[in-house]
Amino acid sequence: MNEVCVWCEQETARKIEASVYWELPDGTKAIEITDVPSYYCDNCQATYQTDERVREIENQLFIINTKNIESVLSFEELMNKPRLLKRNYFDFDY
Repeated sequence: MNEVCVWCEQETARKIEASVYWELPDGTKAIEITDVPSYYCDNCQATYQTDERVREIENQLFIINTKNIESVLSFEELMNKPRLLKRNYFDFDY
């Protein structure tokens, strides 16, 4: 079932899993996160993640120990990393 694309607003976006590249919050390196729940639009060919998914990734990177994080890991592996905090206390929209 297709959904409305956030870029071209056509009902041609479908759920996929994609790789994304993310800079760590401390700026020390970038990592590849594979198998991220995403959308791909057949009309405009955009691949994107929802704002909620982006926020979920950013918050997780803030509350885990990223000192020795792998250069490539799956979304599931990232989300299952042990947390140092219960939540991101710097996210004031939470």
